[in-house]
Amino acid sequence: MKFGTKAIHAGQHPDPSTGAVMTPIYQTSTYAQKAPGDNQGYEYSRGTNPTRKSLEDCLAALENAQYGLAFSSGMGATDAVMKLLQPGDEVITGNDLYGGSYRIFTKIFTNYGITFHFLDLSDPTIIEEYVNGNTKMVWIETPTNPTMQVVDIEAVAAITKKHELTLVVDNTFASPYLQNPIDLGADIVMHSVTKYIGGHSDLVMGALMMNDEDLYKRLWFIYNACGATPGPMDSFLALRGIKTLHLRMKAHCENGRAVAEFLKDHPKVEKIYWPGFTDHPNHHIAAKQMRDFGGMISIVLKDAGLDETFRIASNFKVFTLAESLGGVESLINHPATMTHGSIPKEIREKVGVVDNLLRISVGVEDIEDLLEDLKNALS
Repeated sequence: MKFGTKAIHAGQHPDPSTGAVMTPIYQTSTYAQKAPGDNQGYEYSRGTNPTRKSLEDCLAALENAQYGLAFSSGMGATDAVMKLLQPGDEVITGNDLYGGSYRIFTKIFTNYGITFHFLDLSDPTIIEEYVNGNTKMVWIETPTNPTMQVVDIEAVAAITKKHELTLVVDNTFASPYLQNPIDLGADIVMHSVTKYIGGHSDLVMGALMMNDEDLYKRLWFIYNACGATPGPMDSFLALRGIKTLHLRMKAHCENGRAVAEFLKDHPKVEKIYWPGFTDHPNHHIAAKQMRDFGGMISIVLKDAGLDETFRIASNFKVFTLAESLGGVESLINHPATMTHGSIPKEIREKVGVVDNLLRISVGVEDIEDLLEDLKNALS
């Protein structure tokens, strides 16, 4: 089954009681049982819900995985993965991460005796220098947030398999339309469903997809026991958003390319990060493992202090200054004070998250309006 067909049909069937084509919103917390323990798979909605189960099956299909789990946020999904670990375990991860991931790693899980190594993973061979008997997991983003570093998933997977480590890939920036880490050797794929998968800035949700049944059972236990599960209304909204994922991603990619080309030689732009350019670091890897290059772009403004950066960021009419990404509307973000504000200045600046960097989530509006807005805001 091709991607667009899976987006519309996977995990979803006409309701057997009414024939409803759209998956119903099963707005219930509990389920009648014919006898104690005879629950036909449903007993309490923290554990599972028919609307959410349809979503999870659809998400798994989109990532070519056997199992899917939906969470109340991307951070809820990340938290569940970290709970696979024990005190004394070590995790190798990238040095350019979403600020929320950095925060939960360093401010929450280090308190429980877990050690994190933040590395430049543009050359995956560095991983082997840090593997020891305590290493249990490698966590990567690609492209990274916000400097669009590209990590070779297949090369990392070869290393993690050699050392029997769990490989987790945050696939949020690419979406399953552009990249499928499971096919490249990842054990777990994580998404902030809030972003491209939901696509309409009207829900907060996360997801994990995997093939290994034992890993699924361990994560399902955490998911049920700790309770970071989404309600049926958000699950319904996510399913509805997914039905146009393939159409939206084509538009995001087309507009993203046009915006990137407009900004590449702009006199107000000192540096641009977009993996579609042939001179972008590891562009050849992006071209190999991605189907297109997406709608996420970051720029460093030339000779701009914080005040000038704020002025430009606040000067848009079509783009909205806001956190998040991946919705149909275009957004401007200032990572240093917004999404990455929890990362100490000296650490974020080492990887390029400087005060005059802006992250752009290119939406699906008419491209002429987006380019005109950029032109005016940068003037």
